[in-house]
Amino acid sequence: MYYRRKILLSLLQAFDNSLDKLQLQKLLFLFSNMQKERAFDFVPYKYGCFSFQANADLNTLTKYGLVRKTEKGWEKASDENFMPGLKKGDKAILLAVKALYKGKTAAELIKITYKKYPYFALNSKIADQYLSPEELANLSKYVATDSETCLYTIGYEGISLERYLNKLIRKDIKVLCDVRKNALSMKFGFSKNQLKTACEGVGIAYYHLPEVGIESDQRHNLNNQADYDRLFEKYTSETLPYTVETQQFILDLLQEHGRVALTCFEAHSCQCHRSHLAKAIAGLPQFSYSLHHL
Repeated sequence: MYYRRKILLSLLQAFDNSLDKLQLQKLLFLFSNMQKERAFDFVPYKYGCFSFQANADLNTLTKYGLVRKTEKGWEKASDENFMPGLKKGDKAILLAVKALYKGKTAAELIKITYKKYPYFALNSKIADQYLSPEELANLSKYVATDSETCLYTIGYEGISLERYLNKLIRKDIKVLCDVRKNALSMKFGFSKNQLKTACEGVGIAYYHLPEVGIESDQRHNLNNQADYDRLFEKYTSETLPYTVETQQFILDLLQEHGRVALTCFEAHSCQCHRSHLAKAIAGLPQFSYSLHHL
């Protein structure tokens, strides 16, 4: 069993085997923020801090009969004691969270997290119930404050879905263009429907534009930068000249929404076709904006 799932089961166990959805997310968030290396990352969501990974893990645990989904939240369905399986430091953190927050309602936990970690109230539908007008106004400092129209590129290699989304949120990205030929991934959260749902949940529009991608069979045996450069020479000559309409579509999105990001897998833009696509878009006659690689 993944270690992070033992944390979820132990958290439920520590709180009498039952928590509502918001309580669990808030308590897990408070727990994770006390860890040196977080088991879960979070995004500012509709009701504050939210982990897509934790939610997916809970659904998986229901399939194994270890957790039961109720009308309001989650229940531990196993009699097994998962506490001994935690690292010493994590067990101490969990006991501290229990001592600090046991008996707190979802509303009380929401207020605590909004006050202590205001960034995570950024997309909340209920922030005005917990934050003062001044505090609400201050939320804007957590995203890019300039209104400059800018095209970004970003890869998801090596980071969680939540960390990836936070990068987009902090840059005030309005539209994400997925430029993979096949929007499938073994990495949680990055297959097309998962990524689309997650983006829209934090207020970012999502488009999949496979015509500007590279076939997966062309990406074999890329062992050094020279291999990548040869692939991109072919991409530049064989794909980009025939996808000007899609490039123009992306530019139209940029002109309409102001901040657009192109995404693919590789962490380094020099090893991804998205940088060459971005360069082609920047070369269109109407482009007079900034280009940055995240």
